[in-house]
Amino acid sequence: MSNKSFLGKSIVSIRDLTKEDLDTILEEAERMESIVNSGKRPLEGKIMAALFLEPSTRTRLSFEAAMHRLGGAVITVSDPKSSSAAKGESLSDTIRTIANYCDIIAMRHPMEGSARLAAEFSSVPIINGGSGAEEHPTQALLDLYTLKKELKIVEGKRIAMVGDLKYGRTVHSLAYTLSKFKKVKIDFVSPPSLRIGEEIKSDLRDAGNEFTEGGSLMEIVPTADAIYMTRIQKERFAQESEYAKVKYAYVLNKKLLEKAKGPIPILHPLPRLNEIAYDVDDTVHAVYFRQIFNGVIVRMALLNLILGGKV
Repeated sequence: MSNKSFLGKSIVSIRDLTKEDLDTILEEAERMESIVNSGKRPLEGKIMAALFLEPSTRTRLSFEAAMHRLGGAVITVSDPKSSSAAKGESLSDTIRTIANYCDIIAMRHPMEGSARLAAEFSSVPIINGGSGAEEHPTQALLDLYTLKKELKIVEGKRIAMVGDLKYGRTVHSLAYTLSKFKKVKIDFVSPPSLRIGEEIKSDLRDAGNEFTEGGSLMEIVPTADAIYMTRIQKERFAQESEYAKVKYAYVLNKKLLEKAKGPIPILHPLPRLNEIAYDVDDTVHAVYFRQIFNGVIVRMALLNLILGGKV
């Protein structure tokens, strides 16, 4: 899409975006960095509804901060128990109702396919802020933006993805995004029970990108250009005993990073538990808190492109 072709469009899946679309979003994000504190209000008079029917702190606040920084207003549903969904209302009816109150909806829902369903019924654009264990497109975009800022170029780099690769929607979206870049090699490091799905691996093969599976942190740290850590998600396990088997599978610490080939960036979608030791926080490798700010910038870019803000 060109800038104009984003107008009024929903962002449901990273799969709907071409390499050209990604480049447009990254370029718009760079422009947004210059207006964060400029006082410009390109979306003044516009309203975003933040419909979060699954717990979220960072993503919801990031969307809200992005809209406020663009001069727009925000209305929010952040407690599923306080929404009409708790009374049994269908998602389609909820969306058709909320669309009357706003110009765009940023939503998170525990059901896979929920964002695409919402887009079918909504009279305003939908931005998917996370749909079940399936997709998290805006996280992938901010991760890509972070990688590009830290590495300068993404093509030809070796990226390690560590942790919950089966249920981690951030990993699914980022892996597919990286498949659009030439000669990116991905090392998937996870317990056998949490390996990346076949669909993602098929996408990488089709794109001609190499990947490995298995391995250990000890093996991948010396060769990686960047490491993307994820937590083992307790909420995705049906039985706590299964979670207990893998919750301490990978822990990245300062001593281990001494084996890195240089100041390689460590990314994490957060929240973290024990998978990145706190002694990493004061090293040159710790990018995960800058990553949060990049999330605001990228979401500003999407909102501005979709709602046609003039900067």
